[in-house]
Amino acid sequence: MDERSCLVRRGFHLSVFTVSWNVIEGIIAIVSGLLAGSVALVGFGIDSFVESTSGIVVGWRFSYEMGGRSREKNEKAELWASRITGSLLLILAIYLVLDSGRRLFGFGREPDPSRVGIALTVISLVIMPVLAKAKLKLAGQVGSKALRADAYETVACAWLSLTTLAGLTLNAAFGWWWADPGAALVLVPLIVREGLEALRGEEDED
Repeated sequence: MDERSCLVRRGFHLSVFTVSWNVIEGIIAIVSGLLAGSVALVGFGIDSFVESTSGIVVGWRFSYEMGGRSREKNEKAELWASRITGSLLLILAIYLVLDSGRRLFGFGREPDPSRVGIALTVISLVIMPVLAKAKLKLAGQVGSKALRADAYETVACAWLSLTTLAGLTLNAAFGWWWADPGAALVLVPLIVREGLEALRGEEDED
């Protein structure tokens, strides 16, 4: 097996891990978020499923190359990966704005402390940066814009873990209920930026 084939197979395995972890993470986050009334935690869970979808499409792109598909088909798979991920990110941003705004203006219950959510976001803060670094390195090695876009979705997930953790901790420690929807709103500009760039199929140069 030549070097590129090994790298492509590694990209496929990274995608499988991304999907597997984020499905588990998303289910736990959404269930615990709904029980606690936490918009930040529910948004975090939705983002996990966005990242799972991105991982599925990127994994499909690598499976194309592993199966000996043409370069043209590989490029089309990459383009669709970016567009799907971008659309889902923008939907997530809209949800966060609407639900956070509703709660900040006094509509809906104040969130309860969530120890499960705090533990989950701490674990995610350990895993996501390592996974993002591995994806970015591999994206450069194989020249994959789709994997690079997927890596920045993982970076966004890491930042969302941090802000969600901050909101949950402040609410649990001081009863600052507004920190929860506030933490969700902090991520909206980043999510919109990444979503628009993914829709255009552009490569982030930062």
